[in-house]
Amino acid sequence: MKRRIFCLGAAAIVLAGPMPAVAGELIHATLYKNPQCTCCEGYAAYLRKNGFSVDVKPSNEVAEISREAGVPEKFQGCHTMFVDGYVVDGHVPADIVHKLLSERPPIAGITLPGMPLGAPGMTGTKASTFTIYAVTKDGTPPKVYATE
Repeated sequence: MKRRIFCLGAAAIVLAGPMPAVAGELIHATLYKNPQCTCCEGYAAYLRKNGFSVDVKPSNEVAEISREAGVPEKFQGCHTMFVDGYVVDGHVPADIVHKLLSERPPIAGITLPGMPLGAPGMTGTKASTFTIYAVTKDGTPPKVYATE
């Protein structure tokens, strides 16, 4: 029975395809944040614990950076991150970022709008399901990418 479970697990790993980084290799990301915002530093620390190397760059132009990356104003978070060709806006959980990087969909990126309580890097208790949206640069309305 144990051998069968092992073989099924090994097959699942092989079928899942290549991961964006080799085990132990950090995924580089650049995060733009408002200079006065402290929750963004908490999010960067959370990402570092989850396989990312994060450069934090203070900027007073975060909303403009998000918009140019394809994130509509009402879908923006409090910071904008670029990782492996994608934009990740807001406090998106690391497992969803890893999902994005492994699936590599033809989108500009993903966003968790606002600053929901209990999100990675935020204080408080999670009160409801997080809805993460996929965004494009062609004006297509954002669509649900994942929930958590």
